[in-house]
Amino acid sequence: MKLNWLTIPLAILLVACGAEEKKQMTITYPETKKVDHVDDYFGTKIADPYRWLEIDTAADVKDWVTRQNEVTNNYLAQIPYRQSIMDRFEKLYNYEKYGAPFKAGDNYFFFLNDGLQNQSVLYIQKSLDAEPEVFLDPNKLSDDGTVALSTFSPSLDGKYVVYGTSTGGSDWVDMYVMEVATKTKMSDELNWVKFSGASWAKDGFYYSRYDAPKKGDKLSGKNEFHKVYFHKLGTPQSEDKLVFQDTKNPQRNFYAGTTEDQSFVYVVGSQGTSGNSFRAKNLKAGQKEFTVIVSDFDNEYSVIDNIGSKLLVLTDKDAPRYRLVLIDPKNPAPKNWKEIIPQKDEVLRSVSTAGGKIFANYMKDASSKIYIHKMDGTQESEVILPALGTAGGFGGKMADKEVFYSFSSFLYPSTIYRYNIESGESTLFRKSDIDFNVEDYETKQVFYKSKDGTEIPMFIVHKKGLKMDGNNPTLLYGYGGFNISLTPGFSVSRLIFLENGGIYAQANLRGGGEYGEEWHKAGMLHKKQNVFDDFISAGEYLVKEKYTSPKKLAIEGRSNGGLLVGACMLQRPDLFAVALPGVGVMDMLKYHTFTIGWAWAVEYGSSADSNHFQNLIKFSPVHNVQDGVSYPATLVTTADHDDRVVPAHSFKFISELQAKHKGDNPVLIRVEVDAGHGAGKPTEKIIEENGDKWAFVFKNLGMKPIYK
Repeated sequence: MKLNWLTIPLAILLVACGAEEKKQMTITYPETKKVDHVDDYFGTKIADPYRWLEIDTAADVKDWVTRQNEVTNNYLAQIPYRQSIMDRFEKLYNYEKYGAPFKAGDNYFFFLNDGLQNQSVLYIQKSLDAEPEVFLDPNKLSDDGTVALSTFSPSLDGKYVVYGTSTGGSDWVDMYVMEVATKTKMSDELNWVKFSGASWAKDGFYYSRYDAPKKGDKLSGKNEFHKVYFHKLGTPQSEDKLVFQDTKNPQRNFYAGTTEDQSFVYVVGSQGTSGNSFRAKNLKAGQKEFTVIVSDFDNEYSVIDNIGSKLLVLTDKDAPRYRLVLIDPKNPAPKNWKEIIPQKDEVLRSVSTAGGKIFANYMKDASSKIYIHKMDGTQESEVILPALGTAGGFGGKMADKEVFYSFSSFLYPSTIYRYNIESGESTLFRKSDIDFNVEDYETKQVFYKSKDGTEIPMFIVHKKGLKMDGNNPTLLYGYGGFNISLTPGFSVSRLIFLENGGIYAQANLRGGGEYGEEWHKAGMLHKKQNVFDDFISAGEYLVKEKYTSPKKLAIEGRSNGGLLVGACMLQRPDLFAVALPGVGVMDMLKYHTFTIGWAWAVEYGSSADSNHFQNLIKFSPVHNVQDGVSYPATLVTTADHDDRVVPAHSFKFISELQAKHKGDNPVLIRVEVDAGHGAGKPTEKIIEENGDKWAFVFKNLGMKPIYK
């Protein structure tokens, strides 16, 4: 595929030191100006010389990005196998990618990417045996594939669908309505929607939005005063009814949902990424005002559905590994809750209902276990999964006779299964074929001790028979935060590394949700250093057990995982040869001032609090780069439309690295244009970014690819 992530002048900014692959290149980094700006945190003066890079729309920032991209691309262009890696990745990526079908009214819908389409296409079919027809093709919404379908919600009767689109990877969404029978786009158009679904109720739907941002603040301005509206079909957005707002607490988000039979509408409130309140209104009974079920933000509550006049809720209240309870809104006190599925040793990751059954998705040592219960909670059976991996889906309507689910692992792409609710039988529905011999590889799970003695699980994938002599190139991946669990999942990109003799390791660090809320809390706020210790200990384990050596060990993480990589490469530069921090949260003193960053304070703490400031300054990557240290070869990646973790984080971090790092290892940044935090990225950009990443890794781990 032709490289076009940016246009590069022919200026010679790099000089090769020799023809051999292992020799380093001399790099002249762009000059990054410094400004005399100092912030005062409770009497501690902190310089912020790259503050000007926060203004992403400024001409001098755009010029800086162009010059940084020139250096990076010129470095990558001198790697002789860059294109061959990209060609191989494109070939691997060119396979049919199916989503699980779901039924709405009399029709089935499913997503399919036939191989190299920039965006997956939404299909419709009258029955599972009927010929599928294209219902909505996002590839036709833009010339370059940068408009993505971000929301899709059919009405209960299946006559209409709401769909939302985002442009250039931004979190901002525009919503539209289509009539299913005629595939006609209606007049409805909703703007400035963000962090929202579309929940139907009779002749319209609930959604959430912000007020229109001020000019210049669209991608970096703070998001405040989230509101819930009801939109009636066929009316302009200006007539939408305000359903809920909180004028006293601007930094709270609200999401409205409805139960399947639309008896209830409920509003979930959050003031961060952990814990939520919720209130409900019985529409069937004609209730006018919401009943507050939970007013604090101490625990997690997810409304699954209603059983008559009561709500089925998944919660970690008095159950850090989660349980399922039935709540009567007329008597909402916890003492009145009825326990349907009690807490078990495994984490109850999610719950869905269909065909009069409850499908409970558990996680045991980061792998899926699926159990089926009656509506009263009685366990009936288990869905036997093909192997160690991750299952998802099982959603449907109470009248459905079957559900669909997907299963994937490190080596097998997502496979769709059809589950007969009455017989309990799973049958293969759709399977993708890839140009890769999975039988040549193996996956295992090990447990290693972290710095404080805590046992941490880690998956390791590699070729069968690989010699453990301490000389194998290895990529260690982690996240460790926000109660997010890293389970076995398929990645085409990873196959490039594996088939060239690489080892892939995925550590399940504290801060994630692999063992419930206690595991999560052990890696947040003042315990965040545990996460970094867990990751560093994973690297030490891989070296000790002779999987690899520090000269052959690369680390990667994205978003919160980008923070992880940034902190660990600074704390232990001797342990890692390559660092790949992607779209990372790097300025821990300023993150809460951009877009939705304030919501992460429950996870990290905020520098506006003196106690938390003292903790954050210890590991904030931007503030811990030391002068004169030789850091690992580093490729920072971000995007110009990332309004989740704004690119200023990465801009500041790479500026500090380039100014202070000593040694031959390259420290570069790759800024993708017309892209965001990751969701909706077109295939063309995915191929180019991954080709560049692996070229950088191969070069700096001394690998010689098998491709010609």
